[in-house]
Amino acid sequence: MLIDSHCHLDMLDLARHDNSLDNVIATARERDVEKMLCVCVDLNKFDAMYQTASRFDNVWFSAGIHPLHVEESPFDRDQLARLAADPRVVALGETGLDYYYSTETLEQQQASFAGHLQLAGELDLPVIVHTRDARDDTIRLIREHGNTESAGVLHCFTESLEMAKSALDLGYMVSFSGIISFRNAAELREVVKAVPLDRMLVETDSPYLAPVPFRGKQNQPAYVAEVAACVAELKGVSVEQVSEQTTANFHKLFKRTRTS
Repeated sequence: MLIDSHCHLDMLDLARHDNSLDNVIATARERDVEKMLCVCVDLNKFDAMYQTASRFDNVWFSAGIHPLHVEESPFDRDQLARLAADPRVVALGETGLDYYYSTETLEQQQASFAGHLQLAGELDLPVIVHTRDARDDTIRLIREHGNTESAGVLHCFTESLEMAKSALDLGYMVSFSGIISFRNAAELREVVKAVPLDRMLVETDSPYLAPVPFRGKQNQPAYVAEVAACVAELKGVSVEQVSEQTTANFHKLFKRTRTS
């Protein structure tokens, strides 16, 4: 069994799936992708996201504000805490820092990220972290405001091995997406080889970043099978071993999924 640890089911163009999310879920199950985590990027859109996918018992949710949405969705501790009270909300995020696309909101990004980290620690929930071109500040804020017990994951990881090691030292996991299959991702593939399998997750980040051989098409949870196959090849283990270990890692990190 595989778990897509990070997807955006509410952002899929369902016209490509006969206008039915049921078809997306069914296609995933045909590829042995039995469960998935639907990730929030804007608290204003959480309710719509939840309504879209909550009827499926194999989908969990997160609640959070993406760093590129901090202006239209400012950090709201009370609202975030209220959403996190739902047992199907298993993490806060995605939150973090993105200096690649925006440095104009740097202070807002940092304040929002710190707020997510602090609240997650109090609630004993992991944090889903987006980080791009902000290595030092990301690790610094995790050190200053995070809880190493509840920890979290650096999702869709594209940064350096040094940063990955720093995150691992803080109790975090590292998640890899279809980017690892891209021709120009040789350096990232070396990071995959170095990160221990028991500290790793796999994801699609769908509808974005479809892996080879689907690059250029809309991504979907079923394609996490290609990510797992790429990890298996890079680490010299079986796909079954990657599936079993990343599933165990998922349930270890996202504690609420063990009973919900």
